Amino acid sequence: MTETPIHDTVAATPFPTTSGRTKGYEKRAVDVFLARAREAFEADDLGALRSSEVRIAAFPLVRGGYRVDAVDAALGRVEDAFAARERDYALSRLGARAWVAETRDTAQVVLDRLRRPRGSRFDRVGFFRYGYRVDEVDVVADRIARYLAAGDPITPEQVRSVAFRMQRGGYRETQVDAVLDAVVEVMLAVG
Repeated sequence: MTETPIHDTVAATPFPTTSGRTKGYEKRAVDVFLARAREAFEADDLGALRSSEVRIAAFPLVRGGYRVDAVDAALGRVEDAFAARERDYALSRLGARAWVAETRDTAQVVLDRLRRPRGSRFDRVGFFRYGYRVDEVDVVADRIARYLAAGDPITPEQVRSVAFRMQRGGYRETQVDAVLDAVVEVMLAVG
């Protein structure tokens, strides 16, 4: 009788895990989502899962979970793959001229918002509520506006990973997040 080596009987985890008091993404939730993404991508069904759904995927935080940075990096690559497939499909369906025009229109809407005066680019929450820090959002907005207007370098990963501290009376989170999502979509659309 031959023994099976230990490394053959223990399933390897796809991501490093957290230790101690550090929390990470719940393993099962991540595994289920990535299995769904793999299945949708391999089935080549554009309606099964969209790049925008990958971008907004969220998982519970637990001790001993997958490291957030490792999972987020993988999700970025998955989103890029879905976006490339969506772009190819749209180009074949609409043609290059219509696709570029549609992407340009979205970029212009975003740029118009980001060119508003500092402190007035997004709605503010009430003074007794917390929203994103206005000065931090404005710095990021300026950088994105330079990218859209003049092609200054910035990557989708930099936009995806931006985080803001909170302040009373700050910018409304949902609006800022929606604009950041639109920026990522434009960046992925142009490849």
